[in-house]
Parts: sequence; structure tokens; C-alpha cells
Amino acid sequence: MVTILMGVWNGAQHLQMQLDSIVAQHHTNWHLFCSDDGSSDDSMDILQRFARQYPSQITIRKGPKKGFAANYMAMISAMEHDVGFVCFADQDDVWLPDKIGRALACLGEYENHPALYCGRRIIWTPERGRETWSPTIGRQCSLRNALVENIASGNTIMLNPKAAALAIKAAKQTSSVFAHDWWLYLLLTGCGGTIHFDPGKPQILYRQHRNNAIGNRQGLSAQFHRKKAVICGLFSDRVGRNLDALRLVQDMLTPAARHVIRDFAKARKTKGVHRLVALIRVAPYRQTWLGTIGFWGAASLGRV
Repeated sequence: MVTILMGVWNGAQHLQMQLDSIVAQHHTNWHLFCSDDGSSDDSMDILQRFARQYPSQITIRKGPKKGFAANYMAMISAMEHDVGFVCFADQDDVWLPDKIGRALACLGEYENHPALYCGRRIIWTPERGRETWSPTIGRQCSLRNALVENIASGNTIMLNPKAAALAIKAAKQTSSVFAHDWWLYLLLTGCGGTIHFDPGKPQILYRQHRNNAIGNRQGLSAQFHRKKAVICGLFSDRVGRNLDALRLVQDMLTPAARHVIRDFAKARKTKGVHRLVALIRVAPYRQTWLGTIGFWGAASLGRV
């Protein structure tokens, strides 16, 4: 059994296509858990119609109306500890038929160990007929990477049963987070779990449109806005929120992880050259050298 968590908010335009792609999965033993976060369009009508077609395979609930991250965190904390495998769906993507099966096959080797599967996506702009594979990663998945970057895209994630149990316990102890997927990457690496990043063929069409909650915007304009956000302190705020969330579950973390998190938090509060020296000792890194250079640039300005 695979439980699929889907947050919904005013997604009527693309929701049916995503639901149809879930029905078309080669792996058919799944249950869809949808949380509508106060939609004002026809999203609920679409979900209820789907429930009439597949009454034993969908549960619909009301979300907390505090944004997409809070909606997913509420769904995680509401699950039973023996839920089994858990994956996450956006309301506007399209899953290729072997998405669930591919993730299950990759997680098979981690039966007795908490593990998170994630992978590449096909960045899809249907209005332009454009499909581009997202890049694979170049460096190890670790807590030192997770502190400054998220490589676990939520719509590709699957948790094995032991990882799902960890997530449920932690979600009950956690307040707000910036994004549930980044929080899961931090949690699993902090608890000594395994991250399995699949470098192979993507199994999801990640739809790009003007209403994406986060999206995958590219080009000079997108880079400019990301750099501007860093200068304005947006990245630092997200990192700070992640650290606050980790403090609430520090009893679940490994001693080594607690040490790294403590030193990273202290380094952020120091100034000037002392901050850079302290961060060098922690050794955080991003997956690309260009990204790592950008991180150290932000650190030198006190925007981490």
C-alpha cells in the first residue's frame, strides 16, 4: 500500500489530469489523501466526483488554510504510524505510469532503515511545448547540504515505512516550516536516514505556469530575482525557520547532527571574518560549484 498526500488549493484547471495520471499508475495499490485548503473554484467538485468513481481509494479533508507547507505538514501529522509507504503529489503535475513502481523498486534495498526516495523531473511548459529534464546531483546528500539547499523535490519524494514513521512523529512536534520537502530532507539526514536520489529517467511532468507555489523559473530574470531575494534576507529567513523546526525535534537527531546544527546556528550569529571562519569549520555546501560560490557570497554579506 502506498499513501499519496496531495494538497489542493484552487487547482481545478489542472487537477483532473493529475488524478487521471494517478489512476493510470502501473502500481494500483494506493490510497489518495487530499486536503483542500479552502478552494474557491471547482476543486472540491472534482475531488468529490473522483471519490464517487473510486470510493475506496480517496479520503478528502479540510486543510488548515495556512499555506501549502502547513497543509502538507497537517496531512503528515494526521497519518497513522503504520501507514507504510508515503509519497507526495502536487495538484497540477502529470505522473508517468511507472512513477510509484520506480520509487518502490529503489526503496526495496532499505527495508530495515529509514529512507527517502527523490529524483529528477521533466520541467514541462505545455503552452510552449517545452520539456527539459532537471539536472542530477553532483555531490553527496547530507545534512551539511540540506542546511543550505533542498535537493528533494516534494513531487518526487517517497518515504519508506520507517521514514514515514519518523516524519509523523516529528510533524507532531514541529511548528511552521518553509517547505515540507526541504524539512523532510533535513529530518532524514539529521536522523541518520538514507537519501536515494534517482539519477535516471524522470517519472513526472512538472507543470510550469504562473500560479506555481514555487516553480522552476530559469533565465537571467529568474537569477536576478533569486539574488535580490538573498540580499533582502529571504534565504536567511528560510534557513532560520528550518533551524527552529530542527530544534523542536532535536531529541530525534543523531549526536553528530545536533553538533553540526549547533555549530551552524552559532556561526550564523557571528560577524565578519569570524562568521566565515566558523562556517568553514561546519563546511556546508551546495550541489554545484556555482551554487556553493553563491552561498559563500551570501555568507560574506551576512545573508545566511
